Amino acid sequence: MNQITMKELPPEERPYEKCLKSGPESLSDAELLSVIIRTGSRHDSSLSLSKKILESSCGEEGLLGLLHRSLPELMELHGVGPVKASQLLCICELSRRIWRQAASGQELSFHSPEAIAGYYMEEMRHKEQEELRAMFFNTRQVLIKELLISRGTVNASLATPREIFIEALRYRAVSLILVHNHPSGDPSPSREDAAFTKRVRLAVEMVGIILLDHIIIGDNAFLSLKERGML
Repeated sequence: MNQITMKELPPEERPYEKCLKSGPESLSDAELLSVIIRTGSRHDSSLSLSKKILESSCGEEGLLGLLHRSLPELMELHGVGPVKASQLLCICELSRRIWRQAASGQELSFHSPEAIAGYYMEEMRHKEQEELRAMFFNTRQVLIKELLISRGTVNASLATPREIFIEALRYRAVSLILVHNHPSGDPSPSREDAAFTKRVRLAVEMVGIILLDHIIIGDNAFLSLKERGML
């Protein structure tokens, strides 16, 4: 069966023309994507290819599924080469950065687990691997530095208390908060999470640095070890 080319579509159904006439908000997800990737393949128009990309399952379908795709995984899709795969990854990264910039522009205070979870949620909840981040604060609890400490496997980050201890001293922090994600989406702490938190607390306390909290990010959910009485 021959595919309908973009030129064969009525003008009002072509994504570019539709966008110009009615604005980008009038476009479906597939139409938006087709405008961005611009061209299709030998067998698919850009719109048809966009639909196939969004329908290809990677745990989640649709736009959220893109956030879980790597470059090699995208290139496994027929019609998606390195250029289109890179375009798609850049779209995802732009969305994360827009969210982070919007969040950081809200003059967030980091005095509550809710504020910290909100700051990291969109960036971390879609990660396929565990990432451990540390937030270092001065005497007024102003954020001095945030660092990616480690990136681990699907269910474990590869960090040691020593790394966090060294970074806390480097930035002359008086307190810190740990944040990591659970790719499973369930923020419930494991025994390893609890044990690691305790080791970090004891390590930094030796030089007068306070571990204020350890926040675990799930899928639209979070947990504070401090609020759970585990700190």
